[in-house]
Amino acid sequence: MDIINTIEERQKKANAENFKVGDTVKVHFEIVEGKTKRIQIFEGLVLCFKNTGIRKTFTVRKESYGVGVERVFPLHSPRVIKVELVRPGKVRRAKIYYVRDKIGKAAKIKELIGPKAQAQFAANRAAYKAADAEEAKLKAELKAANATASANKDAKKKK
Repeated sequence: MDIINTIEERQKKANAENFKVGDTVKVHFEIVEGKTKRIQIFEGLVLCFKNTGIRKTFTVRKESYGVGVERVFPLHSPRVIKVELVRPGKVRRAKIYYVRDKIGKAAKIKELIGPKAQAQFAANRAAYKAADAEEAKLKAELKAANATASANKDAKKKK
């Protein structure tokens, strides 16, 4: 079992847990469709965290055209490029499933203000810099792959 634990520890992201339940976040998620890759942003409210270690997941809920949409993201997944904190929330529960039943203004979570919020934003800045570098690297890879694909198409058309 120690071998499994050491492998899992190596695969964990360093600054992955820079947000908490009740925060509004933007999740930058890598989508692979066939040969193309793109980064999709999912913005919503963090409802809960589940599991521990490398298997830890978090659920994000948003309202889209009047319909509630929830998505579960693995916290340490390489496809989750970064989780950007938009607005820290003030909640006193570990899981805020009650928000599912609320409509309109009742579904809003109070914003956390003061020194706690400032400390949370300061801690996130370092994580954002590392994530931005990784995102820029991914975009450069995507651009290079698209350029080679278009060059191959042009070569085939000339034949």
